[in-house]
Amino acid sequence: MTGILLHTLAAALYALLAGYLWVTRWNPTRVRESARHAQARGPRASSALSASERAAILLPWLLHSWLLWQVLFATSDLRFGFGQALSAMLWLAVAIYWLENLVVRVEGMQPLVLGLAAVCVALPAAFPGFALPGYASSLEFRLHLTLGMLAYSLFTLAALHALLMTVMERRLHGRPGSHASAGAAGGPLSGPLMNLPPLLTLESLLFQIIGLGFALLTLTLASGAVFSETLFGRPLSFDHKTVFALLSWIIFAVLLAGRYLYGWRGRRALRYTLAGFFSLLLAYVGSRFVLEVILHRPQVI
Repeated sequence: MTGILLHTLAAALYALLAGYLWVTRWNPTRVRESARHAQARGPRASSALSASERAAILLPWLLHSWLLWQVLFATSDLRFGFGQALSAMLWLAVAIYWLENLVVRVEGMQPLVLGLAAVCVALPAAFPGFALPGYASSLEFRLHLTLGMLAYSLFTLAALHALLMTVMERRLHGRPGSHASAGAAGGPLSGPLMNLPPLLTLESLLFQIIGLGFALLTLTLASGAVFSETLFGRPLSFDHKTVFALLSWIIFAVLLAGRYLYGWRGRRALRYTLAGFFSLLLAYVGSRFVLEVILHRPQVI
């Protein structure tokens, strides 16, 4: 009962912050005023989030951290399903956006990330998953699981960036003055889009996130192969989870190669990003959801 209450409290705090930032960052008057202040402080101005707002975001995130620790590491009977996976993904997404917001002005994205975190932090209480086999307590397995969740979180962030950039690109191309900076007051963008860097800056951030996520996904697949070889005597089991994970790796590898060899950008890059993300989502979270919620049977990770 205490666990359910704490999950509910974390979800409520995230939701309250998401609502507050939604109102303050989508209000046209506030957004224009924020953009003018940022322009006055110069191009290296830090996030428009105040110190108290940043501290407020840390409160539910720290509670979220403790809840995940209890689920993943404080017990020898590890239970890990799609609810824990999504919760861990959004926990890391909130942390990365909080840190990223210290460098570039992305506070317009905070309502979306915090809103998703409000939903996902409560999932482990509603869907506790199934207990994993004894080998799940090994250091190798927990390392593999940690790498996988880091990769998932980074690609979740990349997908959010891609969706946002798609909206921005359509707004810019659909109205006069499409060359205007996304962060400039009075440009063709409005609402939280005015609180974001120009498209080129977001595109650079997107590929940095994808590059790091790809490296972690590569380590995840490699560690999974080594662990499987040690435990089961074969490096890969070609079930749908492995196939979708490898497909996602190939998509992101092609995207990064196209970026650095041929300068891919714009809509092509965004489509590859979203395709790779959804493939990765189907590889684990989707399969766990079907097995746990619909079929009501466990699955070995």
